[in-house]
Order: sequence, then structure tokens, then C-alpha cells
Amino acid sequence: MERDATGDEPQAVPDFDRLRNDFTRFMMGYKFGIDELMTKINILKEEFTHIHRYSPIEHVGSRLKTPESIITKARRKNCPLTLDDIRSTIVDIAGIRITCSFISDTYRIADMIGSQTDVRVLEVKDYIATPKPNGYKSLHLIVEIPVFMSDRIQPVPVELQIRTIAMDFWASLEHKIFYKYSGTIPAPLLAELTEAADSANRLDVTMERLHDEVAEFKNDKSDDAIHLNSMPPLALPRELLIAMLDGTRSL
Repeated sequence: MERDATGDEPQAVPDFDRLRNDFTRFMMGYKFGIDELMTKINILKEEFTHIHRYSPIEHVGSRLKTPESIITKARRKNCPLTLDDIRSTIVDIAGIRITCSFISDTYRIADMIGSQTDVRVLEVKDYIATPKPNGYKSLHLIVEIPVFMSDRIQPVPVELQIRTIAMDFWASLEHKIFYKYSGTIPAPLLAELTEAADSANRLDVTMERLHDEVAEFKNDKSDDAIHLNSMPPLALPRELLIAMLDGTRSL
């Protein structure tokens, strides 16, 4: 490399700026992937709330790995620090967690998302059917969704974690304990965590059974109203409903 008039090597400012712009675009793709998938999930949630009057989705959250976290994981996996290698090696840069009421809801949501024509399921890990040794349960999917940029269509992988409220409560506490002990949890405490996971599973099974029994005997009466977000109910007169059912247009 040629030296400048001072004898120092010139700084590669253009290369630095290009790398920064490329990495910004790289991260934006994953952020937009989360946005696209969150829109799909929120549409499902609203449809169930207003049409079916029951939503299997209790809560939705998302996270995007920081650049520092991405680099750390790449080094741990012996992945070359190029954007192409990182993109092909690390598939959980973008993540969404869906919390459901019941175990059956987790599979229901996974099927509805995975069956959408522009969503491609790359990987499924069913830790509900086969829990981890410490008792961890959750349904994990890696899905790929197209993001329409200004100059191209970019397929973006997003990790989906779908679990019940009880599973999420257990996982949150286990995560805190794991880091408190720097990843090495004492055996007695680990045994108690595993037992707590079993208790959470029994709670899930019991609550779903009660829910099914209530649903079976529930008298589903219509309140003749449409609920739209926080707007007051738009009452539909019974005469209008009858006229619509009869195929007439007169009120």
C-alpha cells in the first residue's frame, strides 16, 4: 500500500463506510423479517378475537440479536466473519416468541403460520413432545419469509418459539438461574427445576382438560354485536340479522 506525504498508510475510509452500510442493510433485513411475520401473527390474533371470539395467542414478543451477540456466536461456531457466512450459519438472528394458553394452541399456531404460501419452514424442533434434559419445553421453528427491498427480494430466516404461559414462566426463571450460576446449575437445584417443569406440564394438561369440558357444555349464544378493537359494540338489530339470513334487503 502506498504511503501518503506524511509517510503514514492512508486509512481505508471508503472500505469502512462500505462495510458499515452493508452491515446496516444486513441487520435491516432481519428487522424487516420480524415486521413481516409480526404482521401475519397480529392478523391471526385479531381474526380469532373478533370472529372466533377466542384467540389462542396470549402474547407476542420479538428480539433482534445485537451485532456484538452475532459476532460472539459466529466465533463460537468458528464461522468466518463475512456477512454471507454469518447469514448461512446463524439462523436465529431474528426471533419471535408466541405465548399461548394451551398446548394444542402451540401446534395450531405453528400449522397456521407454516401453511401460508409465502412462509417456508426450514426446521422444526419439538421440545414439547421431547423436552430437554432440564425439563425445558417449547416448539421451535425456523421459518423463511421474503422481504421486499427496494432493489431485490431477500429471504430472511426467523426463529419462532411457541409455548404455553406455564412453559414461558418456567423458561424465564430457568434463564435467570442459569446466568446467575454462570451456566453451571448445582445438581439439587437442577433436580428441583426439572420437577417444576413436570408440575408446569401437569398444570397445562389440567387447564386444557377443564377448558375442553367448559367448551363442550357452553351454550354459544350470539350477542348480536360486532366488536372492533376499543370501539363500542356496533349493535346489529335482530330484524337486520333475520333479513340478511332470509336473503332480503328490506329492514
